[in-house]
Amino acid sequence: MDHADAQPVGDIAREVVAATGRAGPHPTPEEALAEAKRRLALPGVVVICGSTRFMAEMAEADVRETAAGKIVVKPGCDMKSPHALWSDPVEAKALKARLDDLHRAKIRLADEVLVVGGYIGDSTRAEIAYARSLGKPVRFTHPDVDPDT
Repeated sequence: MDHADAQPVGDIAREVVAATGRAGPHPTPEEALAEAKRRLALPGVVVICGSTRFMAEMAEADVRETAAGKIVVKPGCDMKSPHALWSDPVEAKALKARLDDLHRAKIRLADEVLVVGGYIGDSTRAEIAYARSLGKPVRFTHPDVDPDT
């Protein structure tokens, strides 16, 4: 789309209000993102969460979700496996904090969450709570580990 075809911001805001029923003057960032995804006809986005001990299961879930037509985002670093980027404990601690922030951003971007694996640790439990606080649907490969059931 070139700029001559661009829709004025006011028109987009009116479309968001029409779609959400929220009469505020400006859409929330979440509403604007949802409207942009709709207008771009993007497939649904699923974020995979879970312990990095389940990286192989995450890869399989990625294949299945992708084959089902979804955009998949998931953890990209397994800090339980040796790597030069996190060999220094001080650097590893800082990297872990950045990766946690990045994963929360992936949760905000996603339309839904898929929790992989038969174990829920503190980090995954916090991710589930965060996703649910945002109103994101959460699915489990092992529903019996859902901390809220």
